[in-house]
Amino acid sequence: MTKTGNNESIVKGDHEERHSRVLVGRVVSDKADKSVGVLIERLIKHNVYGKYIRRSTKILAHDESNQCKTGDVVKIAECRPVSKRKAWRVMQVLQGNKTR
Repeated sequence: MTKTGNNESIVKGDHEERHSRVLVGRVVSDKADKSVGVLIERLIKHNVYGKYIRRSTKILAHDESNQCKTGDVVKIAECRPVSKRKAWRVMQVLQGNKTR
């Protein structure tokens, strides 16, 4: 069985991409043209002590319309590689930065 929370059906153009990974993160960099750096945070449990530790990963995502600003919460989906480090694209801005 597959989880429905991590995989979604995404319509792009005239065909559907199935089972692409979808993550939610915060934009930490929007300096490059059509690219944003997205910070993905997750909690893992320590094996011995049982304490939850915050881990983070920075992912570069493709932002075709340059709509994302630093501090925005965005939904990104995995796609074919756009460049050497970009294999994700911005689907939508979930929450805009309040200090704009």
